Amino acid sequence: MEHMKLGEMDIYWLSGGEIHLDGGAMFGVVPRVLWSKKYPVNDQNQVLLRTDPILIQTAGKNILIESGMGNDKLSDKQLNIFGVTEQSEVEKDLNKLGLCKKDIDMVLMTHLHFDHACGLTRWEGDRLVPAFPDAVHVVNHIEWEEMKSPNIRSRSTYWEENWKPITDLVRTYDKAYRVIDGIELIHTGGHSRGHAIIRLESKGEKAYHLADILPTHAHQNPLWVMAYDDYPMNSIYAKQKWIQQAVEEDAWLLFYHDPYVRALKWDQKGNIVEQLKRTD
Repeated sequence: MEHMKLGEMDIYWLSGGEIHLDGGAMFGVVPRVLWSKKYPVNDQNQVLLRTDPILIQTAGKNILIESGMGNDKLSDKQLNIFGVTEQSEVEKDLNKLGLCKKDIDMVLMTHLHFDHACGLTRWEGDRLVPAFPDAVHVVNHIEWEEMKSPNIRSRSTYWEENWKPITDLVRTYDKAYRVIDGIELIHTGGHSRGHAIIRLESKGEKAYHLADILPTHAHQNPLWVMAYDDYPMNSIYAKQKWIQQAVEEDAWLLFYHDPYVRALKWDQKGNIVEQLKRTD
């Protein structure tokens, strides 16, 4: 698994699963002839995406960002539709670090779409239980309420099996939430009404996890937003704001979905000046 240091923080990418989604959906109104120059596509017009949670170890805490695809949560039909070729190995990766799921202190959710939230619960016999039973689960209150009462569009991605078992573990917030010193969730909207990003800082070094506002390195252009975005103009504004801030602060940008790049830094001209590539 890939690892980087951010000041006194240790950051690891865990194996949360692998999916293949329609390239047109991932790049919205951008023509394939443009985006395919920056991101590989197969003959079914599908692009490869990871769903890899990010583990932060700092101040004696184990903090997980996102939860991956989980295991045995999708039907055969869903596995085919979403092109799932690998399910979660989060527990195995935690074991490699001398940890288990009960060692996770907090789970920070940028939003609760199925590809981020399926790993929040697991099967125990014939019932679903929290995958991280001792963790506080932090999510924006707008996202949490829509998760529980989805509309005609969002019910395809907000599933009760991903929220009912964790109800007693959830902590919600409004505009921003300081987790501990150096870790903050900030509400942005855009991809969903309750979508948030995460800001990290330690010893003067900074990083941003923009989640599905910036799903891959190929989505650098502010106008390249997903057809999955419920409020695309909000995504565009958020992307403009936070990428520019990251550039000005010489900050890392971290990825959950990108199968090629785990983290990078861009300069003012949009050139990659430093990056951590996925190696496995």
